[in-house]
Amino acid sequence: MTGVFGRYLWVDLSSGQIREREIPTKWYELHLGGRGIAARLLLEHVPPCTDPFSPENALVFATGPFQGTGLAGAGRHVLMAISPKTRSIADSYVGGFLAHELGRSGYDGIFIFGKAPEPVYLLLYEGKAEIRPAQDLWGKFTADVEKELQRRHPGVRVAAIGPAGEKLVSQACVIHDRNRAAGRPGLGAVMGAKLLKALAVKGHLEKPLADPEKFAKARAEFARDLLSDPGTLRFGEYGTARGLTWLSEMGILPTKNFQEGVFDFAQAIGGEALKDTILVDRDTCAGCPIRCKRVVKTEFLGREVLPEYGGPEYETLAALGSLCLCADLAAISLANQLCNAYGLDTISVGVAIASLMEASEKGLIKEKVAWGDGKAIVEWVERIGRREGLGDEIAQGLEAWANKIGLYPVMTIKGVEVPMHEPRGKVGLGISYAVTPRGANHMEGLHDTMLEQDNPTPELGVTSRYDRFSLEGKARLVVLYEDLRSFVNSLVMCAFTTKESGPYYNFPKIRELLAYATGLELGPKDMLLIGARNFALMRLYSGLCGYTKAEDRLPSRFHEPLPRGASAGRPIDPALFQKEVDEYYRLRGWDDRGPTPETLRKLGLEELVRFVQDKG
Repeated sequence: MTGVFGRYLWVDLSSGQIREREIPTKWYELHLGGRGIAARLLLEHVPPCTDPFSPENALVFATGPFQGTGLAGAGRHVLMAISPKTRSIADSYVGGFLAHELGRSGYDGIFIFGKAPEPVYLLLYEGKAEIRPAQDLWGKFTADVEKELQRRHPGVRVAAIGPAGEKLVSQACVIHDRNRAAGRPGLGAVMGAKLLKALAVKGHLEKPLADPEKFAKARAEFARDLLSDPGTLRFGEYGTARGLTWLSEMGILPTKNFQEGVFDFAQAIGGEALKDTILVDRDTCAGCPIRCKRVVKTEFLGREVLPEYGGPEYETLAALGSLCLCADLAAISLANQLCNAYGLDTISVGVAIASLMEASEKGLIKEKVAWGDGKAIVEWVERIGRREGLGDEIAQGLEAWANKIGLYPVMTIKGVEVPMHEPRGKVGLGISYAVTPRGANHMEGLHDTMLEQDNPTPELGVTSRYDRFSLEGKARLVVLYEDLRSFVNSLVMCAFTTKESGPYYNFPKIRELLAYATGLELGPKDMLLIGARNFALMRLYSGLCGYTKAEDRLPSRFHEPLPRGASAGRPIDPALFQKEVDEYYRLRGWDDRGPTPETLRKLGLEELVRFVQDKG
């Protein structure tokens, strides 16, 4: 199969040994790349129940067939490891420019295990890999690390952890290009446990393609098609934050730690307000013409917010804004900058601070943390990042801290903080939240609002409108769109350049591009099968770690009605919800712990039946 190099860089930090490892051709045909190859490697080489902070855990940086080609939306890669939050397999996707360089490096990914005897960084420069000392970089903020590594090695792109990752903060992420976060599962802490401060990569090879001329033509058409969509143009103009005020109007903007769905000051922190006040530029990822990334400049309480750290996106504006009842864009922007500098996931930190505010209001803690206090939000970002006082307890894990003080419910699923999408107005998304092996994931599942149009996705047989409040029949749709998104995550394409529904649905063009890159000609059923196969790898691993269907549940707050707004008075019915979860398992062919031997065989994963037999 073309479109890949067929090998990974294999890095043992404990011994300092670096070598190449060939990946079986069959794996590429089954899994394509990205999340599929990464999950397969972890399944084969990292035993379930491995301590996330042990040398035996591995961190995988993985690309797919499109990285390194300059295709719009392919400036992404995936990180995967055993998460300190779930203690099971978890993936995180990130944009920027490192994926493009890795896609031109001669390797399809990097498999990193062991623990260095002292702080190090990994340099992959035009085909030559080295482990370099990083004692002088330890303790530094992410932008400072990038500046220094780019001074030493011109042309590299950098992924780095900040002080939070070094201190094993569970909310720590891996920051790429100073302001792109591989967030959610706490993989920055995994890097910190390995004493790995950063990766610096510069590629030098052309990607081997099945038909380079046809690919180049189709790549240009794909970019033009994206820019012909008025919605995509608005997305570039306002960024992900364009939907913040709309979500509040629909009554599903997470507000006051998910106690409400309407934020009275949503317009003050939405995409329009940001564009009209503090936006100074728009950034992009490799090969993408949309330029959706926000770049801001402002100040808060005498502290400067620098353009080099980008600017707050939707999830951040909601997590550090409406969720905490904060309507101050400057405060949110400084908190965002500090998260990027310390290497913290803004969703996780926002839910933690909103939980602090709720705990303070209920008298469960001595600290006074008032709702809407921008100064407090900034202070608590740093306290968590530095593990100071109560911030240290939260850094060990929000769920454990909340249970200790009696804060109930805690807004986590499988240990992962709930993202900024309210399932009481997107009930299918609630199913995705509950069943995902990754825990509280909004980037691989059904968003019911995309089905509130005529003939949403006819190629996949979805030809009717669906009510976003209705649970009936949603299990089938959740499976369908999870498989579609899992296919995208195997290519490692951007969610905002792959149109899952509506008139700009572009998966036929994506499959055409894939054929020109790899020689593989896929139909709609083939792409869904690949997605299902790779999703099954994740659930197989989580089952081996002890997760059962009993853990597939929502925080009890979502079974209570929202008090006001367009989605008020519609709690998720527990009995109907469980009925759809049961149907989801039936459709997937899973038992309580995941894929059965029969299901694995149907997915073409006969070689993995031995793992299922070991489960018993």
